[in-house]
Amino acid sequence: MLTIDLSDKTLVVTGGLTGIGKGIADLFLTAGANVVIGDIACKPGVDKVHDRLVHTRTDVTSQQDADALIRTAVEIFGGVDILVNNSGTSTMDYVTDIKESDWDKVMDVNAKGVYLVSQSGAKQMLRQGRGGRIINIASQAGKNGYRCMGNYCASKHAVLGFTKVMAIELAKEQILVNAVCPGIVETDMKRRERVEGATLRGMSPEDILAEDRSQVPLGRTAQPEDVANVVLFLASPLSSYMTGQAINVTGGMTMH
Repeated sequence: MLTIDLSDKTLVVTGGLTGIGKGIADLFLTAGANVVIGDIACKPGVDKVHDRLVHTRTDVTSQQDADALIRTAVEIFGGVDILVNNSGTSTMDYVTDIKESDWDKVMDVNAKGVYLVSQSGAKQMLRQGRGGRIINIASQAGKNGYRCMGNYCASKHAVLGFTKVMAIELAKEQILVNAVCPGIVETDMKRRERVEGATLRGMSPEDILAEDRSQVPLGRTAQPEDVANVVLFLASPLSSYMTGQAINVTGGMTMH
C-alpha cells in the first residue's frame, strides 16, 4: 500500500478547527507533517497543542494576522512547505436582495483572505528557496452558478482566477499552486445553508438535502475527509507536475 510521508514538511491551514479544514489538519498529522492551524475561533495568541500541532487565532482578512500566521510557522517549525487556504464563509439571498455588508463579508474572507495569506506564504517560500505548495479550497461554485449564492459564487470564481495567476508567476521557483473544488460537503456551514436556503425557497431542510443527493451521480454528499484526501495528494510528490489546476471533488456533480 502506497503511503505519503510528510514528516519533514510543515503545513499551514486556515480555518482548520472545523469542517474541511479539520479534516485536512487531521490527515496531515497522520502523514507526519507539522501543522499550524490559523482560525478566527482559536483563542488569542499561540497555543502549542503538542509537538507537531499549533493553534493561533487568525483573521484572514487582516494583513497583520496573515503575516503573523506565517511567522508563527517559521518561528516554531522553521518554515512553511504547504499552505492551504481553507477559511471560508457564506450568506444566502437572491441577487436582488443581497446586502452590501454580506457581499463585502463573503468577498473579504473568501477572496481577500486567500490573497493576503497566499502573498505572505509565497514570500516565505521564496525566501526559503526550496519550492512549496499552495492549495486553495475553492468550490464547484467557482465553476457554476447557484441560486441564492451570488456573492459566494463570485468569491470562489475569484479564487480560481487568482490561483491560475499565482501558478504562472511562481512556477519558476517550483511553488506549485492548485485549487480544490469541493461539491456538497457535510459541514456545519452546509447544514446552516440548508436551513437558510429552505426558508428562502419555501422548502424544508430535508427537501434541500434530498435535492442535494439527487444531483450527485455517486449518490451521496461528501465528508471532509473526501476533500482532505485530494489536498494530501496535491501536497505530495505524486503531484509534482501539476500547477494551476482546479480539481473537482464532487462525486460527479461537476465534471468540467
